[in-house]
Amino acid sequence: MEISTALHPDGTAEIAVDAPPVNALTADGWHRLAAAVEAAGAAPRTRAVLLRAEGRGFSAGVDIKEVQRGGGAALVEVNRGCAAAFAAVYACPAPVVAAVQGYCLGGGVGLAGSADVVLAAEDAYFALPEVDRGALGAATHLSRLVPGHLARAMVYTCRPATAAQLHAFGSVLEVVPPGRLREAALEVAGDIAAKDPEVVRRAKESLNGIDPVDPRRSYRFEQGFTFELGLNGAGDRLRDAFVGGGAHPDSGEG
Repeated sequence: MEISTALHPDGTAEIAVDAPPVNALTADGWHRLAAAVEAAGAAPRTRAVLLRAEGRGFSAGVDIKEVQRGGGAALVEVNRGCAAAFAAVYACPAPVVAAVQGYCLGGGVGLAGSADVVLAAEDAYFALPEVDRGALGAATHLSRLVPGHLARAMVYTCRPATAAQLHAFGSVLEVVPPGRLREAALEVAGDIAAKDPEVVRRAKESLNGIDPVDPRRSYRFEQGFTFELGLNGAGDRLRDAFVGGGAHPDSGEG
């Protein structure tokens, strides 16, 4: 698993996640991603951040097999890792552009919903399979991407929404062919990077300050119910069924 950062001449810090086969991150992976975003945002030369992933999908969320092997302690640590990564994207002093291709599930929705700008490939789709996996979480971030009633339906049914749907809602800025996603995202990040960095950073701080809901606190509230489901056995029952049935990219958790 690799998380790499490259700083472009225009001040765009490009952070790429490459965790085959489906970009499902372990607790350590979420913490490393948080650290990479925090480091990029803290660097004076960074004017914008591009967050993207290698492979056919942006993120399949949490590595559920790690949770099942490690029990309650692993669940606590992955909860903390996800919270740290989402908070790092949301609170990054420089605006974050997320480039989403293929599946964006569970924790992937948490990342995209924490970003300032989202671009998506034509094949991208967004879903929270948590209810099928005995968990809850990232509804906070889904609600930043789709209207409230659709978010509820997506949580209850685990049904996906397409990039085209999110573009119609205005939460995805552009939908582009998969082969042009990185280029288009770098263009948008470059547009941001071309502005006065002090003004843009104050704009980011001011926009976060007027959010009606702080997603960092809201998400931690959600995570408490995941832990409750783990304690009462529902979480383990559904995750055991998932792990026993074989991994599938449509089964992320956040």
